[in-house]
Amino acid sequence: MNQLLLDGHSLVGIVASIIRQTELHVAYNRMDWERIYRIADYHKVANIVYLGILGYRESVPPKWQERFFARYQESLLYGENYKSSIDEMLSWLDTRNISCTVLLSEGVRELYPIAEEADTAPLQICLDEKNYTLVKGYLIDLGYETFQNYDGQGECLKREQGIAVTLYHKLPFRTGKYIRGMQKILESACIREPYTYVRMLPVESEFIYRMAAAAYRYATDELTMREVLDLQLCHRAWRDQIRMDVVSRRLAEYEADDLAEKILRFSYMWFGDRKDTYYEHLPEDMSPYDVLEERLLTRGMIKHETNEQALKIENQVRKELDKEKREEKRLQRKARSKERWNRWMRALRWAFPDFHYMASIYPVVERFPPVLPVFWIIRGTRLLIRAFKG
Repeated sequence: MNQLLLDGHSLVGIVASIIRQTELHVAYNRMDWERIYRIADYHKVANIVYLGILGYRESVPPKWQERFFARYQESLLYGENYKSSIDEMLSWLDTRNISCTVLLSEGVRELYPIAEEADTAPLQICLDEKNYTLVKGYLIDLGYETFQNYDGQGECLKREQGIAVTLYHKLPFRTGKYIRGMQKILESACIREPYTYVRMLPVESEFIYRMAAAAYRYATDELTMREVLDLQLCHRAWRDQIRMDVVSRRLAEYEADDLAEKILRFSYMWFGDRKDTYYEHLPEDMSPYDVLEERLLTRGMIKHETNEQALKIENQVRKELDKEKREEKRLQRKARSKERWNRWMRALRWAFPDFHYMASIYPVVERFPPVLPVFWIIRGTRLLIRAFKG
């Protein structure tokens, strides 16, 4: 079995034991902690793993203890600052009459047994392209720097001991069904008290957004363990407020209902409380969930995909990426052609200057315009003679 998969299983076990607050017997002294840290950091759960190794420090090299602790400390600092930073950001937007939508509730932090277990996730804001540049400039003035760029869609900005902010002027989905579906979600946003121009998604819409995004990111091999954990915690907290039949119908518009439901069920297999009876029985056929787990933990390195919806989304995204590449090449060719044309026109204007320029050099041209071609030849000849003499 792939070593990345084995380490992923161990990581899931550590994280699940902390979330469930149960005992876990793991051979800590046999683990490659450099690899475990890198996988945990990729999946954004390194701060949780720190709590899992507290009683086993003799089995973890000091260097990696420090790395895990640094991630845990980041989460602590984030908890101290995130509310005031978010209020400051949203108040600034509201006072300048900038209409925007907060995509994911920062309240997910409160769903964790211990707040420090939550991710230092960025505040995600969607706004129009006109205001995007203005808001980005404001964040840079506050000391934020670009942390990650999403080509043609937005970027994530971050500052030390402060929250990260992801600004989107276009949501990060490429397929037509996703673009149309996400537009419907944005239309359902309502005013967030006490603001006038800041909107947030209702619980049901936010959950649909999380489910659809999880399916999309799984199909593009970007889904992380943290996103699966957040999805499970949100569903457990909100399921009494959510009409799952409506959620299923809306996800069917994305052609992601079956895939999203499997990811949700899988999240309960990983992180659900054993006493929770929402999913009472295991599926008769576990092979689709084994495929899902292998692909997620290995970032697509092991891929035996059988889910038709995942394959379809993957294929549609690939087609869109190919289309974007072709368009980019077309624009590059157009730019090169334009540059060649501009060079040719500059050379032409140099060789055959306009009437006013020639009249300033040769006054006779102004009195007798028809002789302009003759003086072009005279000027050209003189320049050639000078060039040869030089």
